[in-house]
Amino acid sequence: MDVLELIARADERGLAASGVACLDRCLPPPEGDADPEPLRPLWAGCGSAERWGGLLDAAYAALEIPAGTDETVARVRALLAAAPRDFAAGPLRAWADACSLLALDVHRAFDLPAGDGVGTAALRAAGAAGGGPLVTGELRRQTEILESLASESGGGLRQVLDLSTEGRRVLRAVMSRRARGRGRPDEVSLT
Repeated sequence: MDVLELIARADERGLAASGVACLDRCLPPPEGDADPEPLRPLWAGCGSAERWGGLLDAAYAALEIPAGTDETVARVRALLAAAPRDFAAGPLRAWADACSLLALDVHRAFDLPAGDGVGTAALRAAGAAGGGPLVTGELRRQTEILESLASESGGGLRQVLDLSTEGRRVLRAVMSRRARGRGRPDEVSLT
């Protein structure tokens, strides 16, 4: 099953966790004394309709951005602001879809090839055909996360958090290499 089908079939918990996981992987390394995992408390709200709205607000506040701060952080923060406060499948499905596309956009900016000329939604629909290894890996990770959450015997949120953390490490390693000048010449800086 592809990511679009998995999003279409996911329940509220799966949609919330999938969206949070995508946003979590997008965040650049923290600067200074900033919290290295500002979305970590939000993971606890993925299974709790009662706590979801309050934890979204807290995550949004944790990512308060001064002028001139990273564009990706601003995009993550905008998606947190747009996240539905009610724990209903319809609105969460649209939000999880937007989070999926943002994660693919961020990975695509650092990928070789970048899939130039093809939109991110088209890359996702094509199973990342024409995308590079970062986009392909991110799409695989999104699929694994949604399948794990849909499975009766899945590892639950802990397994999803582990998969997401692995993806964040991969992307941050690429960001770090690019920052040291070993990346592609037309690099896009997200840090």
